[in-house]
Amino acid sequence: MPEQPNILLMVSDQHAAQVMGCAGDPLVRTPNLAALAERGTIFDHAHCAAPLCVPSRMTMLTGRHCSEIGVWTNSCYLPSDTPTFAHALGAAGYETVLCGRMHFVGPDQRHGFHKRIMGDVTGLTHPGSCMPNMPRKLLSGTGQGYSAVDVAGPGRTAYQAFDEAVLERAHGWLARRAESDDERPFLLTAGFVLPHCPFVARQELYDYYHERIDIPEMPEGYLDNLHPAMKEWRASRGIEELTEEQIRKARAAYYGMVEHFDEVVGGMLRSLEDVGLSDDTIVIYVSDHGESAGRNGLWWKSNFYDHSVGVPMMMAGPGIQQARRSEIVSLLDLAPTLSDLAGAPDLPRRAGQSLLPLLRDELSAPWRDEALSEMVNLGPKYPYPGRMIRRGPWKLIHYEGQEPMLFNLDEDPNEFMDRAQDPACSEVRAYLHHRVREGWEPEAALRTLRRHQEGQALLKDWMQAWEDIPLDADYWHAPDESNAIAW
Repeated sequence: MPEQPNILLMVSDQHAAQVMGCAGDPLVRTPNLAALAERGTIFDHAHCAAPLCVPSRMTMLTGRHCSEIGVWTNSCYLPSDTPTFAHALGAAGYETVLCGRMHFVGPDQRHGFHKRIMGDVTGLTHPGSCMPNMPRKLLSGTGQGYSAVDVAGPGRTAYQAFDEAVLERAHGWLARRAESDDERPFLLTAGFVLPHCPFVARQELYDYYHERIDIPEMPEGYLDNLHPAMKEWRASRGIEELTEEQIRKARAAYYGMVEHFDEVVGGMLRSLEDVGLSDDTIVIYVSDHGESAGRNGLWWKSNFYDHSVGVPMMMAGPGIQQARRSEIVSLLDLAPTLSDLAGAPDLPRRAGQSLLPLLRDELSAPWRDEALSEMVNLGPKYPYPGRMIRRGPWKLIHYEGQEPMLFNLDEDPNEFMDRAQDPACSEVRAYLHHRVREGWEPEAALRTLRRHQEGQALLKDWMQAWEDIPLDADYWHAPDESNAIAW
């Protein structure tokens, strides 16, 4: 492995770890992700530290939990004095470049990246900032509610155009970099928005999957016996009465979006080959969280089932073994891994652990086979602050004020059998329930969020009072033709 290899980090949005051919899905066509996995290491049990976009990304950047950095929701700002892996690699002599999405909120749209060669699809400098250039009906499909499933169908959105633009801009930068005299190593982070809803896919992809997609099966009476927190979750989002055809349409579109994204990944990998940088560049692919897509009666993210909290994670390049790892890992591990790969300073107070011994098959001590994820939010769609711990085959989910849920994923990978009340599991339940609540202060987080919300109301009024809403200078403007929708 070169002393300081170039690094290409690709980050998608809302890609369920299970929806890849290399993860065992028999239907989805993802040959480019499969090729990347085959020549490197793929982690079968990777988790995000928060199953929601902004907190997941900020914990990934810092290697620290939400409760450490105070980023709990999609409207929270990461303080600019909080170090990220971009700061660490920059301090080690890397040129750090961001192309596309990272879902930064607030006026700081860099957080340690030297350059941003393309902005985000949303202008989130302040509450009330610009949203994607989409028709109103389609824009409503970007959230977590009934309309996001109901709007599903064939067509084209600004999100698809955005990812194609990221690919084009990244290719141009790589070509110029390969021809330059700059001898610094680089970290190029390419941020994509697919396969985030709205569930809209190109016509031919939608048609292919609509003819073949399944409806997730559940045990008889399963939804009637859901945990109370999950019943409230479903009711608050208005998805209790979805028809089979609505579910089929949305799942078909989601699978089509995953295949579309895989094509973009193929384009990124070809770009490295075309400009002669493939042999000395480590390529990493992760997503910020998953997508339930109807499994366990749920959609989107914001829950602790594996289809929401699990993420794809694979790494390939010089010095990285070809392997499939079964250890429990986290997106928190990405920051210390990048520091190790780059010979960069370690991030202070980081909770993650470097994956480098696993990538090189040089593990000399027992791996901390554990992942923690957490979520605190306000409003009826998030009735209870929650935390999850995964340790070996066991997962315990704690919602404040509720009985916990307990699953053995080796025996029950679909998480249908809650073992929390099983006397045979009392010992593991007691241990994990204690572990998951260590250092847990949900009331303090809720108080902070309420104060934050009060200030945001004024900021939103201030933003909306502008005749010409100020945007981040890097904000990507979708071309009008990117929204040719057909149902």
